[in-house]
Amino acid sequence: MATWSGIRNKLENEYLAQSLRGHIQYFVTSYSKAPDHYGRVAIRYDGKEIFRTDYFDWDMTAWLSDLRLCNEYPDKSRLECWKIANNETINSGKFSHDIFYDSFSEFDNQGIEKSLSSENAIVRMLAILDRRVGKRRLISMKDRIKNEPDWIKNFYCLRMNAENLSLDKEL
Repeated sequence: MATWSGIRNKLENEYLAQSLRGHIQYFVTSYSKAPDHYGRVAIRYDGKEIFRTDYFDWDMTAWLSDLRLCNEYPDKSRLECWKIANNETINSGKFSHDIFYDSFSEFDNQGIEKSLSSENAIVRMLAILDRRVGKRRLISMKDRIKNEPDWIKNFYCLRMNAENLSLDKEL
């Protein structure tokens, strides 16, 4: 795995849209005194934290979702329930720093088209902020964005504003 400074450099300089450079900062840390070095992920815009999540939010939400799914669908295996619960939790905007690293790796190793349609919400978010997504593509994505989780819609709105593009009121 690459170092955090290398990943951050790629996210903030190589991949980030020109209109957002110098405004967006990614922050990922793990705490050495926490069990298994659990950590958090944050994204800042002009120094203000606009998104944050951590291992404990992800773990509790995923665990409760897993229990709910196993009770609702007794024919599913624990592994199937866990995979669905984990995906639901990520879609809700809660994930660990390890999941962020894995998502970045997926994003870094595939094309922008595949990233925009990825099942992984984190990958889709990174793609929305990517320089390879131009103004025409952003505009054409409006209908698809309506089905995205609110936290991804926020990043879409941020990018649209940075590009001086108008937004639909129903987003």
